[in-house]
Amino acid sequence: MSDLSIQLHWQRGEPALLTGKYSNAHTVQFNSDCDIQVDAAPDWGGDPANTNPEQALASALSSCHMMTFLALAAKAAWPVASYSDYAVAHLGKNAQGQMSVTRIDLHPVVRFDTGFSPSDAELDKMQHRAHRYCFIANTLADSVAINIMQPAREGA
Repeated sequence: MSDLSIQLHWQRGEPALLTGKYSNAHTVQFNSDCDIQVDAAPDWGGDPANTNPEQALASALSSCHMMTFLALAAKAAWPVASYSDYAVAHLGKNAQGQMSVTRIDLHPVVRFDTGFSPSDAELDKMQHRAHRYCFIANTLADSVAINIMQPAREGA
């Protein structure tokens, strides 16, 4: 199987590494030319202009779910015109009392070509199949609740 990697770089900018007196801001490089500025979540002192690991986790799940949905839709000959999502990572304490991402909610909105409209039950079934086959969802399955919220039906 594949090994997929990133490069991470952090450099202390302060004279000393003292509790609460240093920046967590760092760079994560995907492939050779995609740098993302990352920091702690704002509640933990991070810069809200940067992404944070919890957002990145929600992004990874949302992206994987979408790609799995599109693969299944293509096999079923569903003419998907667009797909968007609003993913939310919820922080809380896990069963061991440690801070963790305890739940990620996905809010996918799928639009189809004019003239194609699966029933709510068919769309729900396809979303749940996508969840079942999503690599990231399978990775998180034992520790993070994942909810797929179906929006009100929207036209093409």
